[in-house]
Amino acid sequence: MNDKTYNFPFPVGNEKEDYKARKKFIANFYVNWITANPTKHIYNNSLNSFIEVKYLSMNETAGKAAYNYKSTLAVTFLTEILENAKAKKDRNGNVVFEKPKEKVKNQERFSKIFTMYYEKPAFGKVKLTVGELRGSKQKVQYCITAIEND
Repeated sequence: MNDKTYNFPFPVGNEKEDYKARKKFIANFYVNWITANPTKHIYNNSLNSFIEVKYLSMNETAGKAAYNYKSTLAVTFLTEILENAKAKKDRNGNVVFEKPKEKVKNQERFSKIFTMYYEKPAFGKVKLTVGELRGSKQKVQYCITAIEND
């Protein structure tokens, strides 16, 4: 990744203040994204489903991605990631999913967790985690992080 290609107003350091500034940037980014995308969802061909963006999406991503400059930067490609991320599939072409982690409060509402990846040109690999809500089967963006050195 060429950091000179991207110029965003958040710090690159690893101090507590840097984390807080990146977390605030991510939260503000989601607010602006939701304003620009009032349906709050994007269709993903790999899942053959819309992926919804909810408060949980912003909260979980801001908490995790803010630890790393590159993950914070990855969030700015939200629409592209939601549209183009590919779900893991088995050799028969069926989408692979995991059960939610036990004792993880934010995953209690999900019946399935999908781990998806998107290879962003000139940036690298991004991991998108999507949860399927119990009952409604609605797919919800859970977290976005950049994958380093993969």
